[in-house]
Order: sequence, then structure tokens, then C-alpha cells
Amino acid sequence: MRQYSLFENQAKGDKQEATDEKKPKDETLGSVPIAYSPLSIAELSFDIEATGRNPISDSIVGISLCVEKGSAYYVPVSHAHGPNVTDALVILKETLEDESIPKVGHNLKYDILILRQEGIHVKGILYDTMLASYLLNPNKPDHSLENVGLEYLMYKKRPFTEVLGKLHSFAEVPLDEATQYAAEDAALSMELKNILFEKLKNEGLEDLYFNIEMPLIYILIDMEEEGVRINKERLEELSKELDRELGIIESRIYAIAGESFNINSPKQLQKILFEKLGLKPLKKTKTGYSTGMDVLEELSKTHELPMEILNYRTFYKLKTTYVDALPKLIDKKTGRVHTSFNQTVTATGRLSSSEPNLQNIPIRGDWGTKVREVFTADEGCVLISADYSQIELRILAHMSDDEGLIDAFKKDIDIHTRTASELFGIAKEAVTDDMRRVAKTVNFGVVYGISPFGLSEALSIPPKEAAAFIEQYFDKHPGVKQYMENTVKAAQQQGYVSTVMGRKRPTPEINSHNANIRQQAERLAINTPVQGTAADLIKIAMINIRNRLKEKNLKTKMVLQIHDELLFEAPENEIEIAMGLIKHEMESAMTLSVPLRVDIGHGKNWSEAH
Repeated sequence: MRQYSLFENQAKGDKQEATDEKKPKDETLGSVPIAYSPLSIAELSFDIEATGRNPISDSIVGISLCVEKGSAYYVPVSHAHGPNVTDALVILKETLEDESIPKVGHNLKYDILILRQEGIHVKGILYDTMLASYLLNPNKPDHSLENVGLEYLMYKKRPFTEVLGKLHSFAEVPLDEATQYAAEDAALSMELKNILFEKLKNEGLEDLYFNIEMPLIYILIDMEEEGVRINKERLEELSKELDRELGIIESRIYAIAGESFNINSPKQLQKILFEKLGLKPLKKTKTGYSTGMDVLEELSKTHELPMEILNYRTFYKLKTTYVDALPKLIDKKTGRVHTSFNQTVTATGRLSSSEPNLQNIPIRGDWGTKVREVFTADEGCVLISADYSQIELRILAHMSDDEGLIDAFKKDIDIHTRTASELFGIAKEAVTDDMRRVAKTVNFGVVYGISPFGLSEALSIPPKEAAAFIEQYFDKHPGVKQYMENTVKAAQQQGYVSTVMGRKRPTPEINSHNANIRQQAERLAINTPVQGTAADLIKIAMINIRNRLKEKNLKTKMVLQIHDELLFEAPENEIEIAMGLIKHEMESAMTLSVPLRVDIGHGKNWSEAH
């Protein structure tokens, strides 16, 4: 075992410390002495070094440990050029699984998940300094240990890329260098822990961390480890279908353009659209004129080719991002796809998903249905989908105390039909599908602080007409208008907005002299408390559901979270009890002035369940 002292920036060589009062029995394992009696410590900071960044499929190279500020140890487990303590994880298992010892680390979800693959189930209170940094400033894009150490300790940590250099794996890094880099991680986390958690306490964010974000770490670990089953054969069929569809669209594009060209080349597309067809360019970029989605949508109002290009891009993205990519991501060991859920990415508190992103799968239309069909349950099991109904509008009703919205939700009236009736001045029974679509856009637009220009773009109507819709909406819902004005005013005075559960988001640009920047900050200030409360709500529901499933010894498992929707895999004999439990816990996760509603269903695949 090697010791490293933070801020001295040097390895101290092989060293084992033991007190005179209590000397544990030592044995030499791989020529590195290590004590293997249970550690008597107040808290443990640890960090795992592995062969890669995938905790399901990669293996542990070493573990760094810190039990007091300023000094840490690195235990090599499987370095290419020893010595290694091959039994280190066996020796440390009891300490890591001791619930009475708090665990400290940076991005602990990764470390705990990779230890699970070695049969070690870390337990106890978690002090995750990455999560603490995120809660203190969710606007910050980088919560890496390097960044957080620099911000709070003025300490510049050596980057991993520099340590790895041209080597293929951390296992190839020489032991002295590995010790300096790895032990520093555990030491830095221990050093940051008191600073960051004191700040959380001062900011009133302790409850949010310990009651929501920390328990969620364990739940996300369970979900990531479980993964979701994918029907590979069905994906292959869909790939062929998409090839045929893309071929048909390609032919139409070439016929309209009068020549063949590389549709995926912005340069060639610019030439066709703006030179050959003479369409009016809308945006200039460094490489010419923009052919982005917004530009093509605008151009499609005057010419058919941009719309065909948009269709092509939609199908092409579906094929490359999901249909062709998912089979390659199926883990050989588990036969399932394991996404990673990120707690520290979105500024509102929502979870994000990556590698692969399973929160971005299309919902509507035939292809949304087809892609969801490939997510299946194991033999003898079903998937259960539980989705909050109009959750952000319900939260807006609660936060704004608007009588009209509260009345509609209490009486279970269709909110979009009611808004259409108000906007168009007609009876609810006379509302058409098109009117309801307009009202739906207005309802959700208001939550996001939409401007008349933004609404006019969304509905393809003149700005004057859009402004009239917004004005009519506020006339009928004065509570919403008052909420928006009060929220912006509070953000201007205190410099942040907060959710029902106390999650904060700084609003530094709210007093900017630049009108565009200021208006964007105002929109964020209006939407963040609503969207952030929705994020807190589903996290609370996830925690309560997990606890209840454990209490009842059910085998039903949570496998995905897609914003306002939860997906479970349940044995067929648990369908009824699991669905009742899930629905109850989701609808009672938070007490609002309006009832919460959950749409729930089950099926052999996600599409059937949705």
C-alpha cells in the first residue's frame, strides 16, 4: 500500500501505519504490506481507478483510500507491472460494506457500481463532493474533481489525460506515478467534503442532499446495473425498413433537386438550396449559409425540398443513433443495455441519460411506437410504464395559486380543452382538435415564459395574433401572471430561484443591461421552479417506490426514468400489486393544491406498456 500526502505532491513509498495500542496482523501480499483487520475509522474517502469508464464492463486497477485530511493511500490491485495487492478488495469489503462508516468521494455512483461487479455492496451515508458542488451551483457545466478542487482549494490537479499519455489503460501507468495521481483523488475529496457540506448547510440545501439526491445514488446504481433488455432481431428488421424509407426519400430529394448529391454534406446542400434553387439564405455561418433545422423549417414554407431534407434527417438520426447503435451497446455479460443516469448535468435538477441516451427516444408517431417495441421484458415478466399526467401544469397551478387552473385540475377537466374554450370564446363542446392543439402550445409555452414571437413561430401565426392569445390567457389566469411577475422580481432581488423542495438555481443575468440576455434569464427564472419541482417530485417517488418494493419483498425493478415517466420490469405474478403500489406512491409523493395523476399500463414491451 502506498501513501501520498496532498499538497506535498510526492509519493512517500510503501508504508503501513499502525498504532502501538492496536497493532493488526500484517501479511505481505504481492510484496506490498497491508493490514487486514477491520478499519476503525470515523469516515472513509475512496476512489477507484479502472481500465475504462464503463463500470459494468471494465475492471478495477486500484483503489485509493483516505481516512484523515491531507494524507491518502493507493492500493494497486491489477497493475500491468506490479506489485499488486490481489486480495485488497476482499480485505476492504467489510469496511466498505459497514453502514456505520460514512463514505466520501467524487462521483461515488461510478465507484460503487464498479465495486458491485466485484461483489462489494457499499453501504452507509454518502458524501459525494461532485453532487455537493452541483447543488451549490447547478449552472456550472463542469463539476469534475479538477474543476472543483481548483475552485474551492485553489489546488490544480494533474489531468487524467496527461497521466495516461499514450498508454492504453491506467493499469500500464508506473506505480509511483499512479500513486501520486490516484491517492490525490481520495485526499482531495476528503479535503473538499467539509468545505462543500458546510456550504450546503449554510445555503439550506442539506435536506435536499440527504433526503433526495443521496438516496437516489443507490437507486440509480440499481437501475444502471439492472439495465433493460433489447430485442436485437427486431432492431435488425427496423434497420432494413429505415433503409427502404431513406431510399425513397433520397429518390424524391434527387428528383426535386435535379441531381444527386451528398445529403449529409452541409456544403453540397448549401449549393443546391441557395445557388441552384435560389432560396433565400436566413443565417450566415463560418462555412457559408446555415442549413440547420430551424432554417430548413422556415424554408419549407416556400419550397418542398427543405421539408424532404428534414424528413431524411429525422429517419437518418433514428437509424444511426438508435436502431443501428443499440445492438452494439448490448453488454455481452448481461445481454442488456445499461445507460448511465447523470445527476449533475441539467441546471433544473432533472436527470439526464447517456451512453446511450434513452431519454431522447421519439415518443409520437409510428416510428416512436416501433422503436419502443424493441425494449422488452424477460420471459415471465412484463414492463410497467407509469407517467405523470400534465405534471408541470399541475405544479404551475400549485405555485401560482391560480383559481382557474386549480378548479380545472380538481374537477378533472381537460386543461387544453378548457384553455381553448377560453381563448376562442366558445363552449368546451365546440372545441376542435386544431383549437386544442393551439391551446396546448399556449399552456406549455406559458410554463416556459414564451414570448409572442416564440408562440407565433411555434404555431405559424402572426406575432400580433400570438400576443393576443397570451394576453387572453393572462386575463383568464391572473394568478399565473402574478406568479411570473413575483418570480422574476424575487430573482432580481435575491439572485436565484428555488423549487418547492428548496433546490436553488442562480440567475446571474437577470439584471443584465442586454435585453436579450435579461429576457432569457427571466424565462429561466419562470420555468426553473416548475421544472425543478417536477424533477424533485419524481425523485421522491422513485425513493418511496424503491423502499416500498423492498418492504414487500417484491422482485419488481425500476429500469428507466424518462423525465416524467418511470419504467419497471415486473414478474407476471406481481403485476397487480406492483401497479397499485407504483401509482399510489407517485400520486402521493408530494402534497399540492391539486391532485397528481399517473397514467399506468403494462405489456411485453415498452410500446404496449406506454
